[in-house]
Amino acid sequence: MKQMMMRKVVYSLIPLVLAGIYFFGWRVLALLIVVNFFGCATEWVFVRKTTKKITEAVFVTNVLFTLTLPPSTPYWIAIIGIIFGVLFGKMVFGGFGKNPFNPALVGRAFIYVNFPEFLTLHWTKPVGGLLGGFTSYLGENIDAVTQSTPMLIFRASGDQLPLTKLLFGNIGGSIGETSAILIILAAIYLIYTKTAAKETIFSVITGFLVMSGVFYIAGFEQVLNPIYGLFAGGLLFGAVFMATDPISSPKTFEARIVYGLLIGAITVIIRSFALFAGGIMFAILIGNTFAPIMDEAVKSIKNSRKAKEVKNG
Repeated sequence: MKQMMMRKVVYSLIPLVLAGIYFFGWRVLALLIVVNFFGCATEWVFVRKTTKKITEAVFVTNVLFTLTLPPSTPYWIAIIGIIFGVLFGKMVFGGFGKNPFNPALVGRAFIYVNFPEFLTLHWTKPVGGLLGGFTSYLGENIDAVTQSTPMLIFRASGDQLPLTKLLFGNIGGSIGETSAILIILAAIYLIYTKTAAKETIFSVITGFLVMSGVFYIAGFEQVLNPIYGLFAGGLLFGAVFMATDPISSPKTFEARIVYGLLIGAITVIIRSFALFAGGIMFAILIGNTFAPIMDEAVKSIKNSRKAKEVKNG
């Protein structure tokens, strides 16, 4: 089933996939192929007796899910995650257009909780050299926490990596979250083509910066410098690709603003005061929960105002 909007999202993700291969090796592509096969197969099982066609949206789910994984994630864990995400994140609710949660995040959250060791401890060192990972299957494993990802390094030692590494992506982390520049370029493309709601992206970032700034100025040592925190971890990736999901996010402009601010603020709280070093994943799922209520609240307020205007006019 062709969906032009979903296709544009796939186009915007291609540079991130190529960058993932360059930084970590060909295993990124192998993982993507495996995830796509089982993700598409899961949706086909449900639609084979109706339209017999899977949607292009499932490809977006598959690619996004893969990009949220560490490069060395075992194939069997990735398979369990994508099947769970497509099945319980979308198909049980009636398929495309009816899912209240982002399917890719549902799958990621499931394996994150059930197999935390593989999602939080096993990281890969970026491959060096001119051709990078295009010459190898997978980079070397990172044994020390103080050499792993920007968020874990800060939690373990309080050290911060140079911003240039965060911008270009030559760091450990999930496949698609390492290069801030590529994510920003993808955001520009999605906003220009009107594929992603810019108010959602900017409000997530605003909510994050404001909440981070308040805690940082107040002297909470576990809170990162807001600018560094913006580029470290999956905040940008989540804001651009996950929070903007047109199905699980609010439909009204005002609700999108509140939705984004809520996600940004919750991310800071989870990152700084909870067990999880990331935060954006759970923050978006929480935002998905309240998205319908936000839309109804906005519509109710507008209808109330119109009724008053008619009454007074």
